[in-house]
Amino acid sequence: MSMSEETQTSQDCLLEVNNIEVLYNHVILALKGVSLSLQEGGITAILGGNGVGKTTTLKAISNLLHSERGEVTKGVISYRGEPIADLNPAALVKKGVVQVMEGRHCFEHLTIDENLLTGAFTRKDGSGAINSDIDLVYSYFPRLKERRKSLAGYISGGEQQMCAVGRALMSRPETILLDEPSMGLAPQLVEEIFDIIKDLNEKEKVSFLLAEQNTSVALRYAHHGYILESGRVVMDGPAEELAQNPDVKEFYLGISDEGRKSFRDTRSYRRRKRWLN
Repeated sequence: MSMSEETQTSQDCLLEVNNIEVLYNHVILALKGVSLSLQEGGITAILGGNGVGKTTTLKAISNLLHSERGEVTKGVISYRGEPIADLNPAALVKKGVVQVMEGRHCFEHLTIDENLLTGAFTRKDGSGAINSDIDLVYSYFPRLKERRKSLAGYISGGEQQMCAVGRALMSRPETILLDEPSMGLAPQLVEEIFDIIKDLNEKEKVSFLLAEQNTSVALRYAHHGYILESGRVVMDGPAEELAQNPDVKEFYLGISDEGRKSFRDTRSYRRRKRWLN
C-alpha cells in the first residue's frame, strides 16, 4: 500500500476496494488486484483511457457485473467496514450507494418529473419528503425545472445527464458512483455538471466515486485520483499532485515539460510508461 493510501485509510474511509480481481465469462481477467478507497465527504476519480477497467470497477462495487457474465473472483469490497458483495443493487441503494450508469440512462417515455420519482422507489418516508427532495434537485438543476414536463427522450444530452444525477439524488444517497459524466457533452456543459457535483459534495455532503476519461477536468474537481492501465492501479495520490506529475501531464493531459517529448511525437509512447515495466 502506498503512503497516500495509508493516509486515506487512516481517515474516515467510507468505501474500500481491496485487491479485487474480476473475470468475464470465466476467462477474461479485466481487473488485476485493484485497490482503492473513498473518504467520507470526498470526491475520488478513477482515471484512464477506454477499456482499462474503470466501468468494471464501479460495476463490481454496485454488484452489476452478473448481467454481463462478470464476477469478482478475489478480494473484498466493503462499505463502512462491512462487505457488500452479497447485496443486490436495491439493497445497496438502501445502504446509501447508488450508481449513475454511463450513457445517461433515462426512461425516455417518462417526463423528467416521473424520472426523478423513480429514483425514490426504495424510500418509505412519504410523498411530502419526496416532493421536497424534487424541489431540492431542481434547485441544483434549474435547466431541468424548466423542462420538468418534457419527455426525457426529447431533451439534450446534457439535460439527460443532469436528470440521471438528479434521479440518483432522489434516493438520498451517501455515495454516488458516477460513470463517465462528461462523455459526449460540450465543454461548457461538462464544466456546469462538474460544478454541480462540487456543490452537491460541499453542501449536501454526498461523496462521489467517478470514472472519467477527461483527466484534466476530473483532477480539477476531485480530491484524490487513481490511474488505471490494463486493469491495474498504476498511480494514485492527491489530485493536485497527480495534475503536476510529469508522467500524468505527458501521457494523460497532453502537456510536455520542457525537454520532454510529447507522446504525440513518439509512436511507441506506451512502452515509455515507466510504471508498466
